[in-house]
This record gives sequence, structure tokens and C-alpha cells, in this order.
Amino acid sequence: MRIRLHVLTVFARLVRAILSLALVLLPSAADAHTGAEVTVGLWSGMLHPLTGLDHTMAMVAVGIWGAQLGRPAIWLLPVTFPLVMALGGVVGIRQVPFPFVEVGIAASAVVLGAMVLGAVRASLPVATAVVGFFAVCHGYAHGAELPHAANPFAYGVGFVLVTGLLHVCGIAIGLLKRWPAGALAMRACGAVIGVAGLYLLGGHLG
Repeated sequence: MRIRLHVLTVFARLVRAILSLALVLLPSAADAHTGAEVTVGLWSGMLHPLTGLDHTMAMVAVGIWGAQLGRPAIWLLPVTFPLVMALGGVVGIRQVPFPFVEVGIAASAVVLGAMVLGAVRASLPVATAVVGFFAVCHGYAHGAELPHAANPFAYGVGFVLVTGLLHVCGIAIGLLKRWPAGALAMRACGAVIGVAGLYLLGGHLG
């Protein structure tokens, strides 16, 4: 019980910190944004996580790994990723220099795929740190590619929403661990994600 309360306290503080920073860095959503900009931003944000295989694979892998680790990781990892990703998105929108972000995104598929393949029983702080680091990379890419006609706030809502749905897909796959064949299939998913990540990583490094 004490551990759970501590986790919730840390999570609440993280949420407050991200929201505070977003309010400081992002312009007011009501400041000269038309309805068209909101619509463009929302749809663009929702589609962006689905336009890159590396994005999609990493987000699904987070859900699978969380399911493998069990409570509280099964919900903490999929919540941490979009929240920290939103912070990275703010940094990307502000065009703060972030070198090798594409390498980091491809590496996320490699590392997270390996975690799933090996069913790695990392501690909760380590797993959260790994997921959080890669979330910054993904968020930065989303923010840096914000369409000029889009409302940043609506765009952020869109990509966080779809990211959460991809995590839910991963969790659903992760629940197959209850059956021997399902556990094997789940680890096979990790292998596919990791190999695909290596291919993409080679493209960025080559």
C-alpha cells in the first residue's frame, strides 16, 4: 500500500510539472486560433503516430512490456509514455535543438522489442526511466513536425490520445501471457519489433 501511494504521489507531481511547463511554453489555445486550426491540429496529431512504423511499434511495445511486468507497470508505463511524450512535444514545437532524435526513435523499437523478447523483469524505476527517455524522443519528433496551420494544443491532444490507444493494443497482446502459446507469440512480437527497429536504425546510421 505504501509503495502504491508513493507511486501515485510521484505520478501526480509529474503531471503537475508537465502541465506547468506546457502552460509556460505553449501559447494560449485561445490566442488567434480558429476552428479550422483546431481541426487540422487534432487530426494531424492523431494520424502522426500511425505514419511511422518505428513510432507505432515502440508504442505497442510499451503496452506489451507493461503487461509482462504486471502491476503497477501495466498502467504506469502506458501513462508515463504519453505524458512525457507531451513534454517532448513542447520542446519540439519550440524547436529546441535535440540531435540524433531519429536515431533515438529507431533505438526505442530495438530496446523495447528486446525487453519484450527477453521478458526482462526490470525494476519499476528502471522501466519507467527507459520508457520516459524514449518518450521524449518520440514527442520531440511529433512536436517538431507540427503543421504550420495546426493548433499546437489540439495537435498534442490528438497524438497523446492515439498513443494511449496503441498502448492499449500492446496491453491486450500482453495479456496473452496467461497461456504458453500466447506468451510465445508475445515474445515473437518483441523479436519482430526489435529486428524492424535494427533495420530502421541501420538506415539512420548508414
